[in-house]
Amino acid sequence: MPDAPRPAGARDRLFVALDVETLDQADALMTELKGVVGGCKIGSQLFTAAGPAAVERALAHGFRVFLDLKYHDIPNTVAGAVREAARLGVFMLNVHASGGPAMLRAAAEAGRAATRPGQTRPLCLGVTVLTSLDRHALAAQGVVGTVEAHVLRLAEQSRAAGLDGSVASPREIRLLRGGLGPRWIIVTPGIRPDGATARADAGPATAGDDQVRVATPAAAIGAGADYLVVGRPVTGVADPGAAAAALVAEIERALDG
Repeated sequence: MPDAPRPAGARDRLFVALDVETLDQADALMTELKGVVGGCKIGSQLFTAAGPAAVERALAHGFRVFLDLKYHDIPNTVAGAVREAARLGVFMLNVHASGGPAMLRAAAEAGRAATRPGQTRPLCLGVTVLTSLDRHALAAQGVVGTVEAHVLRLAEQSRAAGLDGSVASPREIRLLRGGLGPRWIIVTPGIRPDGATARADAGPATAGDDQVRVATPAAAIGAGADYLVVGRPVTGVADPGAAAAALVAEIERALDG
């Protein structure tokens, strides 16, 4: 399998999550973020509300799209969904790594087969453990061992099936980089500006912030993340463009360091 494309500058490494109710709201955000960040994430909320039109609008604005729908179904169904996502022209998409080897292989093969001539193949990523979960939550689901061990196990299964990388929290970046090497793509949500991560060890998540395994952009880049996904710290403030620019500057400093 050829090397997956590597991120270039700081702007290209940041994807802003467009977790909003309408395409008009997403369009307004993209207008503010155009030229500031290189990518946007379209997840279940916006895609359910607007469908493929959301992807088309983002591409028209010049963004690379991370389609975050976390496919998890029988292999044939997931393969069909991945084929359609690839045909939309997304840059990245993901599936749940816990779906099993057959499902993961079907996703990887479908993404390669569906790519049109002259079109860049989308990165196909395995979601390991959601950033809203901790060891206690995994234990309640019957998962024995640490979060880190489970993340590494799922990532290794993803690589064996032909995927390009993993979606994992900041706390597992070094583990994945050390265990799977420099070619493995690591996409990291749960990113919070400096000063906003103290609650990471404060216990169960609250309704206001349901991510419990978080880090700053600088810490995530320093640990070896390729791409960062940020939502509310950008979309939930009065000036999303300025907030995104501050995050890009922090990423730039981390890269220079």
